[in-house]
Amino acid sequence: MKDILRRLEERRQEAKAGGGQRRIDAQHAKGKLTARERIELLLDEGSFEEFDMFVEHDCHDFGMDKQKIPGDGVVTGWGTVNGRPVFVFVKDFTVFGGSLSRSHAKKMTKVQDMALKTGAPIIGLFDAGGARIQEGVDALGGYGDVFTRNVMASGVIPQISVIMGPCAGGDVYSPAMTDFIFMVRDTSYMFVTGPDVVKTVTNETVTSEELGGASIHTTKSSVADGAFDNDVIAMTQIRRLVDFLPLSNKDEVPERPFFDDAKRIEESLDTLIPANPNMPYDMKELILKVVDESDFFEIQESFAKNIVTGFARVEGRTVGIVANQPMVLAGVLDSDASRKAARFVRFCDCFSIPIVTFVDVPGFLPGTAQEYGGLI
Repeated sequence: MKDILRRLEERRQEAKAGGGQRRIDAQHAKGKLTARERIELLLDEGSFEEFDMFVEHDCHDFGMDKQKIPGDGVVTGWGTVNGRPVFVFVKDFTVFGGSLSRSHAKKMTKVQDMALKTGAPIIGLFDAGGARIQEGVDALGGYGDVFTRNVMASGVIPQISVIMGPCAGGDVYSPAMTDFIFMVRDTSYMFVTGPDVVKTVTNETVTSEELGGASIHTTKSSVADGAFDNDVIAMTQIRRLVDFLPLSNKDEVPERPFFDDAKRIEESLDTLIPANPNMPYDMKELILKVVDESDFFEIQESFAKNIVTGFARVEGRTVGIVANQPMVLAGVLDSDASRKAARFVRFCDCFSIPIVTFVDVPGFLPGTAQEYGGLI
């Protein structure tokens, strides 16, 4: 019996090593953490329960039968964030570049199904190069299964994606269907086709950052809801976001002890809004002074800055904030701001999160650019 337990522990250690120390060192050299290091930061200490640690791919073509690594490039399981359950899948770039095989996809869909049945949020950490080309259509079929679960879970449980490395091809479609996408500056990229393909097809020379870096997706495309400076900050902020969200659409918004007297008098609010209506003021200052402990988690901070959206608490309970921002374009509504606010309101509606609206708006922005952009 002791020999069996010893061999089991050896297999566990082999699986935890992923692609081996050389690839782990290469991951660290890029300023990135490994899949398991990210899980340790994201979840409460000692809470992670892993599924399918020893799963391997079943591809026999192109010499793949001689290259098998336990886990097959993705770590899946569940744990807790501040005592509340969440399910996770985390791509392991040290194993086949985190690419998706049929077995890899089955691990992901299993954890998606469990999150749906349990009624708990699911968080995906992406660091991968897309489909595993050796498996061809089998890998693409696996993506289809993942996408189906994304659709089934939409509006039922919160789905959060964090892009923590390269993310191309099939691996960008699934995050795009989730509720929130966050990126890590300088180390993460999202694009349907990479710079080399763009160069070949359109003869356009572009870097990975210019094509799909955090600076692009948080300010221009609005694909990403926020960006963080490194993996550690990213995991800390995702923990903070989860604290604001209900577990499912059947669950109440979370409530926690608060230490901010609801009857307090905030004298500075008397002078925050200028007497001259043509003078701007910072709406975020108003929000921070109204909500509990000045704790505001902003969504899409760098996109359509003329409107502010995010989560806060009032007397310990989560609320969604939608506010015009007079500091940017006088708080006018344009097509980008309208879509940003509408998407946020739809999420709050799905999960019965009350919305607090701060209104100070001169109207809609006129012009051909806005009409062509679908302002109506």
